[in-house]
Amino acid sequence: MVHATPPRDAVKDRVEPAVRQAGPWVEKLARSGYAAKGVIYMIIGMLALQAAFTSGGKTTGSEGALGTIVEQPFGRFLLGLVGVGLAGYSLWRFVAAAIDAENEGKDAKGIAKRIGSVISGIIYAVLAFTAFQIIGGTASGDGGNSGTQDWTARLLAAPFGQLLTGLVGAIVIGAGLKQIAKGYKGDFSKELQVGEIPAAQQKLVVGIGRAGYIARGIVFAIMGGFLINAAMNADPKRAKGLGSALDLLAQQPYGPWILGVVAAGLVAYGVFMIVQARYRRFAV
Repeated sequence: MVHATPPRDAVKDRVEPAVRQAGPWVEKLARSGYAAKGVIYMIIGMLALQAAFTSGGKTTGSEGALGTIVEQPFGRFLLGLVGVGLAGYSLWRFVAAAIDAENEGKDAKGIAKRIGSVISGIIYAVLAFTAFQIIGGTASGDGGNSGTQDWTARLLAAPFGQLLTGLVGAIVIGAGLKQIAKGYKGDFSKELQVGEIPAAQQKLVVGIGRAGYIARGIVFAIMGGFLINAAMNADPKRAKGLGSALDLLAQQPYGPWILGVVAAGLVAYGVFMIVQARYRRFAV
């Protein structure tokens, strides 16, 4: 006997109530995820600030930040908390995409944003897994480009690989430009329960958010450019991560100052994520 596949709306009708019933747990995990994300960006930014103006510090990405955490006193315990938080953030991105928790809509723009949420969920799930690998000693957390170059090599090896890699690069640049625009407009406040933020701090929170989104958008756009360069030359070694994007800024005229400004912006983004952990508006 052949069973018909349930209509998509019927599946959704069963999934949404289950997710919303688990809403308090999803929200707690999501808030811990925003906090973990904030810690990572603050570490990346502070290390880059040191690299810009002192002999210490380094330019690194998310994995390098995880490696820095594990080197601290009680580092494995702290990294475990961060890993759980990242897993929670990943779950939230999947839930947001599944039930349209952020009211993106069903038009092409809304579907694209929900696909972006799924991609974000995958990225942070991988990062959470990496955190637990570092705790177990099966990953180093050195913050290099090997991970980016490995998946770029796989993408280039696929049919129409150069075209696909270039498309991913263009999407990453688009995401970066969108972040810059978001920071410029300051329209991210709708994501927050603004009324719960003390009135004297609301302008400061918006200013921190603006600086953070613009800085993150800049490094995203650079990483997208690296991917397009890799696609044009069919060379995965040209694909590089956040740390290399910061390196490129440091190599420009007045590089230390440019790096310092962007690094400060990444610290601001981290602080804003911690604000989100407290004041984020959730629809589950």
